[in-house]
Parts: sequence; structure tokens; C-alpha cells
Amino acid sequence: MALLVLLSTVSFTVEKHFCGDVLIDTAVFTEAQKCMMEAFEMEQALITKKNCCKDELEVIKGQDKLKLSKFEELPSIHKVFITSLVYSIFDLFETVDKEIIPHKDYSPPNLVADIQVLDQVFII
Repeated sequence: MALLVLLSTVSFTVEKHFCGDVLIDTAVFTEAQKCMMEAFEMEQALITKKNCCKDELEVIKGQDKLKLSKFEELPSIHKVFITSLVYSIFDLFETVDKEIIPHKDYSPPNLVADIQVLDQVFII
């Protein structure tokens, strides 16, 4: 949900560079690259007062108004729903008492010899 709000409120510009009627470069976050004719066109534009290269900026605006309402302004059915939702979510993460292990401190006796090997009794 937060990602959706972030993407809907982000604004950015798309810069396009045309040389004549041909699209040379398009850039979203950086400046569009100029064509090689740009320097030549600058000199010629001083003489003829015309320039065939042009830049276009397209601004894509995101949403700038977000409606924030207070809890008191909500209808009563929404208040009940939100309250029950929050209560049930917090109830899911209820802490459980620590489990008591009665034989935690018990250490088994040391084995002196393996009885099955001594008696040669094996499970087949």
C-alpha cells in the first residue's frame, strides 16, 4: 500500500531531443543527449535565425493532494471495523508463557560399557 502511494505521488519529466523531425534521444532522469549537428546548427542559427534542433519537456505530475481524515470524522461502521481489525491483529501476536522443561537440569548417567555389545543382543 505504501509503495502504491509512493508511486502515485512521484512526479518526473521526460526530455526529448529532436533534430528536424527525427527523435535523437529520450531521457527520464537525466538530460537528453544532443545530436552532433547541435554545434553546427548553433552557428547556422546565428546567420539564418532558424534552428532545426529542438528539445521537448513532458512533465508527468503525480498526485499532490492526499485526503487525510481523522478517526472522529469516519462513519460509525468504519470505526467499528478498524477497531476490530486492530484488536484482532494485536491478538494474533500474543506472547506465550515460557514452556517449563522438568528434566532441563538432569544429566544422564555415564555409560561404562555398551550392554548390547557385551551381551551380543542386536535388533534385527
